[in-house]
Formats: sequence, structure tokens, C-alpha cells
Amino acid sequence: MHPILHAQTKPDHPAVILAGTGQIVTYGEMNDGANRFAQLLRSRGLQPGDAYAVLLENHLRYFDIIWGSQRSGCLLVPISTRLTAPEIAYILEDSGAKLLITSRKFDDVVPGVRQLAPDMPCLILGGEGEEDFEAALAAQPAEPIPDQASGLAMLYSSGTTGRPKGVRPKPPADPEVAAPVPLIGLAVMGAGMPSDGSMVYLSPAPMYHAAPMGWCTTVHRLGGTVVMMEKFDPEAALALIEKYRVTDSQWVPTHFVRMLKLPEEVRTKYDLSSHRRAIHAAAPCPIPVKQEMIEWWGPIIVEYYAGSEGIGMTMVKSEQWLAHPGSVGPAIFGTLHICGPDGEEVPTGQDGLIYFENEILPTYHNDPEKTADAMHPKGWMTLGDIGHLDEDGFLYLTDRKSHMIISGGVNIYPQEIENLLITHDKVMDAAVIGAPCPDLGEKVVAVVQPVDMGLAGEALELELRAFLDGQLSRVKMPRLFDFRPELPREANGKLYKRELRDEYAAKAQEAV
Repeated sequence: MHPILHAQTKPDHPAVILAGTGQIVTYGEMNDGANRFAQLLRSRGLQPGDAYAVLLENHLRYFDIIWGSQRSGCLLVPISTRLTAPEIAYILEDSGAKLLITSRKFDDVVPGVRQLAPDMPCLILGGEGEEDFEAALAAQPAEPIPDQASGLAMLYSSGTTGRPKGVRPKPPADPEVAAPVPLIGLAVMGAGMPSDGSMVYLSPAPMYHAAPMGWCTTVHRLGGTVVMMEKFDPEAALALIEKYRVTDSQWVPTHFVRMLKLPEEVRTKYDLSSHRRAIHAAAPCPIPVKQEMIEWWGPIIVEYYAGSEGIGMTMVKSEQWLAHPGSVGPAIFGTLHICGPDGEEVPTGQDGLIYFENEILPTYHNDPEKTADAMHPKGWMTLGDIGHLDEDGFLYLTDRKSHMIISGGVNIYPQEIENLLITHDKVMDAAVIGAPCPDLGEKVVAVVQPVDMGLAGEALELELRAFLDGQLSRVKMPRLFDFRPELPREANGKLYKRELRDEYAAKAQEAV
């Protein structure tokens, strides 16, 4: 199954619908665009194995780029639209990119990138002259390149704990363009997605992230239609499910929270009866949030745990989750191992570092030290998460190892505190970090985004303390509440805690 085949059998079937405008790209049009892009890469001298970077909003051309790359044998490097010029320039250099594709939407950051990477060729959607992407694409033939080969994507970490790191995938066992990929089996056999081309899939997240790219391309392999949102909006997402009779979708917990915070009359306004499967991942989902979502949408929610590294995956359907609340499910790809600080496996129910055992493991590009740090002596690999298994082999996530707070010699995992705070009806989002403290080493700080910033202040702090009291031990109670209109969160749901920790560390240094 591949879009090339669907372009032959149903060229007029919608492959992509842009949610904001209703623009449609058919399978025939997407196939032509992909061929033109593969030709464009060759015309620019890029050969199989060569890297190029994409800094682009959720644009219809993203799929021409992805599928053209997939048949060119090149290495696509998607760049987060949230990054600064120095961070983008670092990725360009680190990846060895030979071309940057971007749009006028990033006019504020591209000049800085040019200064730091003056020799980097650019093609710009909305650009002029030799940098006009549309003109360059239109100048290419819509015929397949003669040396088609399966391309790969090298995704960079979000940089939430330091500089982004590229995840260098292993070459596919079968280089044929239309060769089957593992995610097809997981989608059909694991999540229950249809393979008859009837799927209408809502994608509310940015395409530069692993999950939207992976699931959208899987939908295209299965012959379905992707409805791509330019930017997530909770009510708009519900309206799109009704408008396009969406059958499948993919979310992160922050999407759930924002939809649940909508007024009841808005939440019940739209017909969601076509919705059959709602997949979510990217961050642990608080138990009360997921319970509310299942009560609202029914038992259609499927959760998985994985990473850009592709070393393993767990999956749990609603019925399983209700029997194992809080779990992300048993392993369906790779073998799980939970290990203590000494590297030995810990008993059932005990927290430890989560490893996946797998035959094919990636490396971190240009960072052998990070690769080594992620490896167990027995050849297993970790994503850096802490958790435990129950008697049935279901995995539970506790937190990220890098997020742990050590206060007064006690290990504190902030996820537990965040999960409680987010269930308060006056809280839209919350981040809990460790800030420098001369007495305790680190103190617990809760950075809170209220539903209404006008409520921020001492009264809300007292209300939240009373809410947490009795649910948290005293050592876990935040020493400080900091109210902000927005948290530094990626559109893919990941929180940039590094920015908050750096800010508090700088304040502590200034106070010395």
C-alpha cells in the first residue's frame, strides 16, 4: 500500500484537506507534486543519503515534500517552527543539510539563520527569483525519477533539556519505495484503522513532529483522507469532526484538557457520531482527564507510548485502560525492561528506568556520548522515562528522569503534581520544576496558567494549596506558585521545562 498506487486507482480521491480553507489535494495531484519534488532534489544535486531541512507551517506542500523525499532516498530533517535562529542554524550544520525549504511565515527568523549559515541554499514558499519554491517545483517534470529509493526522516528532539539531538534511523531492510512499513500493521491490527480507503483522519498537530508525520503518511498508505488543521483550536476541532465526518484522529493530552475546559453547551453542540478511533500520545495523560474523555467520546480512545527513536511501542485501548487506569499498555513492539540504578531489573510494581529491547536501534547523530548514555549493557535502549510494570505487563509512566526534583534529599517526580493541578477547574496548564534553594538543594515550584489570568493571585494560590492538601505529602507541596498567561509548550504537547529551570537558575544567581 502506497500513495503511488492510490494515485493510479483513485486519482481524484482527496488525499489532504486544509481545514482552514477547505482546499483539497487529490491523490493524483499529490503524486505529481511528489514526483516534481523528487526531481527538484536531484536538480539541486541531492543524491540518496543527502540531507535537507524543512522549516514550514502546516502547509499543503508539506505532503509533496514528504512523499517526494520518500521516493528520492534523501534524508528529510523537519525543524520545529518554535526554534530560534541559532537553534535552526545548529540543526542545519549538525545534520549536514544541503538545502533549506521554508516560507514567508518565517521572515522573522530566516535572516538570522542566513547570518549564521550564509552558504545554505534556500527555497521559500512565497519567495522570489531563484528562491521561489513554487516556481522551482513547477519547472520540474511530473515523472518519477529513474533511481527511486525509499527516503528517511531524521527528527530532532524538542530540546526540552538541552540542544536538540538528531535521531538517525537505520536504513530500511527493503529500499523499495512501496515496501511495507511496520506502522501499517500497528495502525490496522493494533488501532483498528480501516484499510479500505474510507478513513477520514483529523490531524491537529504540527507536521514537523514524529507522530503527525508518521500517522498522516500511514493514512495515505491506507488510501484515506487527511484533514490537516493549520493550528489547533478546541472548538474548531470538534466542528471539523462533524463537517468532514471524521473517523480517526490523533491528539496529545493538552488537546484533551482544552476541549474539556470548553463550556458544556459548546462541547455538546457538535455531532461526533462518525468518530471511531481517537489516538493519543506524546505525554502522560492524567487519569481524571482520560476518564472524562472516555465518558464523553465513548471507548474509542487508543493510547500509545513511543518516541522518535522508534525503539519500541506500547498500546492500550479504552477497555484495557479502564481495567488498568493510568497505564499506557503492554508492549506491542519491542520488549520492555525496567531497571534500577545498578542496571538490574526491578520487581513488578517498582519504578525504574524504562528500556526497550529491539533488534534494530537508532543512534543520536554526531553524539556517541548520548547514544552510549541511552544504552543498557545488555544492548537495550531507553527514552529516559521512569515507570513500572504491573502483573499483567502493562506499563505505567512516572516521569522523565531528567525532570526529577531532589529536595532535601528526597526524589520528587513533578508529573504527579502536574496531573493533580490540571484537574482543577481554574487551571488550564501547569508545569512543576525544581528551582535552586540554599536549604533544600531544590525547591518545588508550580508554574500555573489559569483559565482566566484575572484570577491569578494570592486567593487562587490558597485555593490550589487547599486542593492539593491531603493528596500530596508535604515534601511535594510547591513552595512557590507562579501564575503566567501561557507556558512554553510545544504544539506537539511537550513542555519546555528547560526554559523555566534556566530562568529560575538565573534569578537565583542574581540574588547571590
